[in-house]
Amino acid sequence: MNTIFSSNFSSSLKSMIEYKKTIGYSENTYLPYCKNFDRYCFKNYPKDEYLTKDIVLDWISASECKSDRIIQARAGFIRGFGKYLSNIGINTYVLPNKFNGIKQKFSPYIFTDDELSSLFKTIDKSKNSRNSFQGLVFSTIFRLIYTCGLRPREARLLKRTTINLNTGEILITQTKNHKERIVVMSDDMLSLAKKYLYLRDLAYQNCEWFFPLSHDNPYSEALLQRWFKKFFIDSKSQIDPDILPIVRVYDLRHRFASAVLSKWLSEKVDLNSKLPYLSTYMGHSSLSATAYYIHILPENLMKSSGIDWNYMQKILPEVTLWED
Repeated sequence: MNTIFSSNFSSSLKSMIEYKKTIGYSENTYLPYCKNFDRYCFKNYPKDEYLTKDIVLDWISASECKSDRIIQARAGFIRGFGKYLSNIGINTYVLPNKFNGIKQKFSPYIFTDDELSSLFKTIDKSKNSRNSFQGLVFSTIFRLIYTCGLRPREARLLKRTTINLNTGEILITQTKNHKERIVVMSDDMLSLAKKYLYLRDLAYQNCEWFFPLSHDNPYSEALLQRWFKKFFIDSKSQIDPDILPIVRVYDLRHRFASAVLSKWLSEKVDLNSKLPYLSTYMGHSSLSATAYYIHILPENLMKSSGIDWNYMQKILPEVTLWED
């Protein structure tokens, strides 16, 4: 990691980042908070070597904070940092779990059918750009994430040898919970993957990555996110970009889950019996992580489908800052 920190918490921040990466979390999820906290401590607490209550509360409530969402996110980060320091034997202050705002309800952006159609049409146009192969990569990888409900990390780190184009099976190895699983592509997705692979093999012979940025490297999370945001803005050309919602590649996975659940509810399927299958398919470590998606379904659908909310409330999770 090339990030340079300046405060007395520099080494601890670096070691926490490396630890989080080794257990599968995305660095880009929390690195901005590390940088901001480091700058704040360097300026306001240049001599302090231990995380104190004053430092924690002052940083959370700093004047630069503009919204409850930012305050909640900072609270989640600094509590995680305090717990990490405590776990490695450093005397520290850990923000209590009952702190106001520590429970952060994450609200993903759920694309409508029309938005998805417009988005993918915009992505497909990039195949006509100067780098046509890169455009083909985007058309394939974003559809794969959506149609198979993959985490972005799982898609971009796919190996050429883990995809069976005869059966449509994909062995997912780069998982958040370090548990391999198999997903199966739809017929349309498999057809696109075959067309993509033919050109990919011509351009990148003997390369291990299914989506290579170069012979030695896959696409990075930051690069995929940057292009995805651009495609979304371009697909909304009649709207001022400053008022558009924030979207992430991860929202394609959310859309997959909500689409599956919507279909089941419209078919009057018993969710209690179906959720474990979806949970396993998506690689969730607990049923609660899958049940969370019920809360982001349209309100009229939820009310008309006879969901057992007493049961669902018992298993719904807290969504943490460290989600990959």
